[in-house]
Amino acid sequence: MGFRLILEAEPDIEVIGEAGDGATGVRMAAALGPDVVLMDVRMPAMDGIAATAAILDSRPATAVLILTTFDADQYLYAGLKAGASGFLLKDAPPTALVAAIRTVAGGEAVLAPTATRRLIDQFMPLMPAPDRQARQEKVLNALTVRERTVFAELAAGRSNREIAGDLHLSEGTVKIHVGRILTKLDLRDRVQAVVLAYESGLITPGN
Repeated sequence: MGFRLILEAEPDIEVIGEAGDGATGVRMAAALGPDVVLMDVRMPAMDGIAATAAILDSRPATAVLILTTFDADQYLYAGLKAGASGFLLKDAPPTALVAAIRTVAGGEAVLAPTATRRLIDQFMPLMPAPDRQARQEKVLNALTVRERTVFAELAAGRSNREIAGDLHLSEGTVKIHVGRILTKLDLRDRVQAVVLAYESGLITPGN
């Protein structure tokens, strides 16, 4: 109810449905076709991670923003692997929630401030070396030299504007490169690009 009150005060956001469990959420998403789904993690019938995967399997155009009180790495990683476009803690201020919804609705991705670093530090060292090598070869074989450079900047969490400044390119050119990178690597958004960069070993913690 609190989220509904916050969101309905925004002129460009309409709340079209609410669900008390993951299974109901999946059915409602299929019926209502939302642009964005706010997803809890721990719910009866079907948890938020499974629900996220099910929604995106049937509606790839929907963006899922995971909201949780559980600032736990396993949920973050599982949610991103399921295709979520964002991960935000429920204690984030209302302005951050509204901004996150607009961000994922626009095709971008968002993470809680500490999430990316903790994802890198906790999970990437656990990735088996053969898996890292296979992912690295996939990236290197798919991208041009310029795209690899942009990909490295993208993986470091840089915005298009920041990448443009670093590489002395126009923002339009960077946007084109980012779009090609996501297409070539079959990635949904920038968050998945970050995950792949660290899984492949092309970017390592501390770099």
